[in-house]
Amino acid sequence: MFIVVAFSLEGHSQTNSFNYDVNGDGFVTVADVTAIYDYLLGNVPDEPPVNQNYVDLGLPSGTLWATMNVGANSPEEYGDYFAWGETTPKDIYDWSTYKWCNGNFKNLTKYCTDRNYGYGGFVDNKTELYPEDDAATANWGSDWRMPSGEQIQELISNCTIQWTTRNGINGCLFTSKINGALLFLPAAGFRYGSAISYMGSKGYYWSRTLGGTNTPHYSNQLYFHSEGVNRLDYFRDFGRSVRAVRVPQN
Repeated sequence: MFIVVAFSLEGHSQTNSFNYDVNGDGFVTVADVTAIYDYLLGNVPDEPPVNQNYVDLGLPSGTLWATMNVGANSPEEYGDYFAWGETTPKDIYDWSTYKWCNGNFKNLTKYCTDRNYGYGGFVDNKTELYPEDDAATANWGSDWRMPSGEQIQELISNCTIQWTTRNGINGCLFTSKINGALLFLPAAGFRYGSAISYMGSKGYYWSRTLGGTNTPHYSNQLYFHSEGVNRLDYFRDFGRSVRAVRVPQN
């Protein structure tokens, strides 16, 4: 949607068009109207504010959530799918193609806390992705990470959550209980083998946190559908969505 503003400047008529969502957070709010008002009053140098790429939900940890998925160009786009600990999309998602194992989930070669799942009894006790294995960091730079399991829980606990449709795309709308800010996550489904499943009906978003102590072949994720939202652990060779986070530096 666009707003057209006409005004006179030193005797010359001028017309400018702005996208309603001028701060690029995916929603039209009072903040967008204020930004246009400031622009018309000359309170910004030359142009309306550019997309800041994140939403501040006022969370206790200070975590800022990205406005779109890694690989997407808008809040509604599904973006890319990643196996846990991999940084590029691929054609086939299963244990035979998974980077951090030798053929199956009983032969893990990184991020393993149980010798029964490690290749040749391998254990490294790493429980969170290193930056070089983090799809958010690898694709967007060092300011960004995949959320931890705790950051996902913080999001769930501090927002009201509504299943909704935005520009024809189903997903979940998270509304901050603290400051009313909005975050939309599309229901992108998941990839396994060469297929994509549950597009438009379920969302699966990786955390950077490994699954339980006795299930190192699982990793923690945000899961939602039309009936609710939860955290759960599941096989890390699946292709899931990634929504990045950042924490402001003091």
